[in-house]
Amino acid sequence: MPRFTNQTVLVTGGTGGQGASHVRALHAEGANVVIGDIDAQRGAGLAAELGGGARFVDLDVSREESWAAAIAETEKAFGALNILVNNAGVQNPPALIESTQRTTWARILDVNLTGTFLGIKTAAPALRRAGGGAIVNIASTMGIGGTALYAPYVASKWAVRGLTQTAALELGRDNIRVNAIHPGVVATPFITEPAAGSHAPIADFYSPEPFAVPRLGQPADITALLLFLISPHAAFITGAEYVIDGGLLLGPALQREAA
Repeated sequence: MPRFTNQTVLVTGGTGGQGASHVRALHAEGANVVIGDIDAQRGAGLAAELGGGARFVDLDVSREESWAAAIAETEKAFGALNILVNNAGVQNPPALIESTQRTTWARILDVNLTGTFLGIKTAAPALRRAGGGAIVNIASTMGIGGTALYAPYVASKWAVRGLTQTAALELGRDNIRVNAIHPGVVATPFITEPAAGSHAPIADFYSPEPFAVPRLGQPADITALLLFLISPHAAFITGAEYVIDGGLLLGPALQREAA
């Protein structure tokens, strides 16, 4: 039997590389999936591809009224919201802190941090109405350590860590679990294509050759962990952080001579 039958999941940034992977897997596992995104064409197309049990909602995560409308539409369509995946995120073009525009700083924090905050704020009452549920915030290994040239993104993801733990403490007695995933370098356009205003993608700064698992991550790697965290198998896990990076943060792996 599919793991998420009769469960409704809202995935923000649901048309992107990781988001679409999450959406497809959840739908395949029996969930009603709400695809939240600002790209109406791609969102509607993905919902049409999946068919019954999938719905697109126009969602700008930086606007509280957009969140309220998305939650209301989710409950109207499927009766309840059981799981929120705060996946939407944007990257800044690489720049020194002294060369970073205030508008860039504000935009990155609006989406990555305020968007996550508003998601928790507006979804919590709906999850409570449903008798509990789960929230997973997609952060980044850039939220574990400093990374030169990416100050706005790094700051936003560090803050998501504290927000995750605080929400877990506040919502635990409502049977709502809150956890975070920190992906490393994953082969999606977010990583392999330049951010707006940039000429170099993040992937140019990271060769997987030294990783313990010497490859870039795939969206399915992140999705597999997500499905575990929102499942009953993770019922005793909240406020936790999961790094999934192929060993990136461990440092260079031992190089062995070929036999």
